[in-house]
Amino acid sequence: MTESLNQEIQEYRLQLQKGYLQKAYKGIMSFMSELKTILERKYPDFISSAMYFGYMDMTYFAITPPSLKNRNLKIAIVFLHAEGRFEGWLGGVNRKVQAEFIQYFSQKQLANYKISQVQPGVDSILETILVEKPDFDHPEELKLQIEEKIMGFVRDVREILDVI
Repeated sequence: MTESLNQEIQEYRLQLQKGYLQKAYKGIMSFMSELKTILERKYPDFISSAMYFGYMDMTYFAITPPSLKNRNLKIAIVFLHAEGRFEGWLGGVNRKVQAEFIQYFSQKQLANYKISQVQPGVDSILETILVEKPDFDHPEELKLQIEEKIMGFVRDVREILDVI
């Protein structure tokens, strides 16, 4: 049986009254903002997007090297709220670009990366898990983990596309 919107809002309010949701959400947003700032400073030639805060489903920002931006591609660091993990996504600027590159990558050997399917609601071309179980109690280590993994992903994508 599905809940009515009133019942869902009542449960939402009960959860908010406990205070954990606000603290966790604020912590995630602060972490993502700090990570974005650090990466922008360390990689000034990369093009950075605004933060997408999401609907408690995902929060992400893109940080893309010019060589991929020139091909209408972008690299996103995504926090998936329900799964509680960080992923790296290669995306396109629109559905046409996404479909073209999904076709292109489907012809390649990509043992480490998941190729997406063209369908409504899917915004990625390739996906990789950056950190399965993030330890937010050690934010500096977590930021380094994410940076290392996303830069490895960027390097691999550039190699596959033969752009450096």
